Amino acid sequence: MLPDSPVSPAPPPVLRTDRLVLEPYVREDEAGFPALFQDPQVSRWMGSGPSSEAEDRALFGRIFTKVYARRLFDVWAVRRNGTLIGHGEIKPTEATGGHELIYALAPAAWGSGLGSELAAALMAHGSDRLGLTEVHATVAASNHASLKLLHRLGFRHIRDIEESDGTTTHVLTHRR
Repeated sequence: MLPDSPVSPAPPPVLRTDRLVLEPYVREDEAGFPALFQDPQVSRWMGSGPSSEAEDRALFGRIFTKVYARRLFDVWAVRRNGTLIGHGEIKPTEATGGHELIYALAPAAWGSGLGSELAAALMAHGSDRLGLTEVHATVAASNHASLKLLHRLGFRHIRDIEESDGTTTHVLTHRR
């Protein structure tokens, strides 16, 4: 359960695309957030893989108590027609030495161009509102769909990270 403390007075701005609305999470997303990341098709590409439901619920709580409250970085619920279908963020990370785009969509939204729309919105926010001249993405070498999407948007492979489990993560960069 989330604490009753109010959300920071300066949450990330609402972003709109043709079909998506990216807006700060609300308490009513407490069930949908872990459901997104508990989907095995989604979790296999996120971070170090699947987390427990309790870990995902705790992460959701930290969005309010830490990320929004301290204004650490921008993170959004991604909605289509009012329904939570994904997650987006842009944040500084050591892995890239800059700001990284992180996004996820429910499998029902895959293959319809919404991933490109979401990533482009995050890129535009980084450029237009945060003043970034480059943004990065880290993608598992076996995640061909995300690699293809990012290449279409102008990202270029910069280097590889060899993970402790023997897999490879590609670091991609887009410069404006």
